[in-house]
Amino acid sequence: MKLAVTGSSGLIGSALIRSLSAAGHGVVRLVRSPATADKGVIHWDPASFRLDPAALEGLDAVVHLAGESIASGRWTARKKARIRDSRVVGTKFLSESLSRLARPPRVLATASAIGYYGNRGEQVLREDSAPGVDFLAEVCRAWEAAVGPAVARGIRVVHLRFGVVLSPEGGALAKMLLPFRLGLGGRLGSGRQYMSWVALDDAVGGIEHALAIDTLRGAVNVVAPRPVTNLEFTGTLGRVLSRPTLLPVPATAARLALGEMADALLLASTRVEPARLLASGYRFRHPDLEAALRQMLGKRRR
Repeated sequence: MKLAVTGSSGLIGSALIRSLSAAGHGVVRLVRSPATADKGVIHWDPASFRLDPAALEGLDAVVHLAGESIASGRWTARKKARIRDSRVVGTKFLSESLSRLARPPRVLATASAIGYYGNRGEQVLREDSAPGVDFLAEVCRAWEAAVGPAVARGIRVVHLRFGVVLSPEGGALAKMLLPFRLGLGGRLGSGRQYMSWVALDDAVGGIEHALAIDTLRGAVNVVAPRPVTNLEFTGTLGRVLSRPTLLPVPATAARLALGEMADALLLASTRVEPARLLASGYRFRHPDLEAALRQMLGKRRR
């Protein structure tokens, strides 16, 4: 296959390109930096609606992962606008560009997130569950709706609703490692909130599966089949690192430090199942949290 990938410098994008290239696929990167002059690079600027459509001709698939980070900086009004616009405006522009091609790609796999479901306590959530009502849920609804032009053109579209992607290379786990290794880890808030996680290998595997399985379209939850509570996650990471986890972070402290972002990313409970991945035959490499963490961190069970 010949594929284009946006967000190629991010945690998931970098790993995906390594995997696709190792499998012999031709990969081009859509990048915003005009200074990049590497072979296999297409320049685009979704904020200014700049993209040479001819550069997209002949692609078999597009994977769209680009978007403003939701976990860096407080959620000011300006930050929230960047989060929303980078996803919605960029996705709509890319979809419109693909829809105008003489031979559009067969499939567009575009990132979304389990933030679509909002804070739902212990409710088990699948792809057909109703959306939430908070900021991230609204962003995800608009993000997914932005692919309308691609759908109308007959392109198979998959919305990859990622959970918390775990890797020591970046993201949430990388930020946790130092305090946990120092014995400063502990539950967040009550610890009862569910955390739907996925190992980076399975985030990449889920994307590749979605590209390959023609019957998959619409929402696909990219999460491990066994979500855990924050308390379970904390205890498991501490056990893998052989460190105590006795310093909880009260919900009020998290809110004071991070504002609205604390409720959305740390204290919300989202118990998600990967129903469509499982039903379509995907086999998780890391279905169990402790085994996944041990493999990632090189910690054998004693």
